[in-house]
Amino acid sequence: MNETHARDEICRVGQSLFARGYAHATAGNISVRLDDGSFLITPTDACLGFLEPTQLAKVNAQGEQISGAKASKTLHLHRHIYAAACQHDAQTRCVIHTHSTHSVALSLRSAGQAELIPPITPYFVMKVGHVPLLAYHRPGDAAAALVVADTIHRYAQQSTPIRAVMLARLGPNVWHDSPAAAMATLEELEETAQLLCLSADTPAPLTLTQIQELRDTFGARW
Repeated sequence: MNETHARDEICRVGQSLFARGYAHATAGNISVRLDDGSFLITPTDACLGFLEPTQLAKVNAQGEQISGAKASKTLHLHRHIYAAACQHDAQTRCVIHTHSTHSVALSLRSAGQAELIPPITPYFVMKVGHVPLLAYHRPGDAAAALVVADTIHRYAQQSTPIRAVMLARLGPNVWHDSPAAAMATLEELEETAQLLCLSADTPAPLTLTQIQELRDTFGARW
C-alpha cells in the first residue's frame, strides 16, 4: 500500500467507524505501517470522523515526527504492537484503537478474567480469536505498551497468535494486514461484546470439537 492510499484508507475507515458509533468524540486512533518502516497515525485529540489525509502524522521507525499534526499519544503503544506482531505475522500493517461501548462495558464487569470474551460464536472464533483482557493503565502510559507486546509474544509461543487485546476501562486494540481488515476485526469484536452484554446469562461456549471444525474448515487461529 503506497502512502497516498494509506492516508485515504485511514480517513475512510475513521469516518466509517465514527458514523456507525464504533468511535466517538476524539477517542480512538488508527495507524498504518509503510513499506520503509515509517508510520502514519492519527493526530492527538483528532476525531476519527473528520480526518484529513494531509494532517495525519508521519513518524519514522524510531517514533520521531516527520510531518503532519502532532501524533497521537498512543504512538508508543502502536509501535510496540507492530514490533511484536510483525515477529509472528510480517503482514501486520494497521492498528486500530477505539473506546467502543460494549467492549468497554464488558471489561468493567469482567475484572480478573484472562480474556474478554469466550468462544461463543463461530465468527468471533474465525475473525477475531482470543482477546486477552489487560489491567487498566492510564491513556498513553508507556507501561501498557510493554504489557501488550509481552502478551502478543506469550500467546504466539502457545501457538495461539492474537489480533486483538482489550485494555480494561479504555478499549480494544486490533491489528491486521490492512485498515479494512482491521476494521472488520474490530466490528466483529464489538458485535460479540454486545451479544454478551445483552444476554441475561453467559452463553455456553462452543465445544472443543466445534472449534476444531472451524480450524480445519476455515483456518481459524483459535
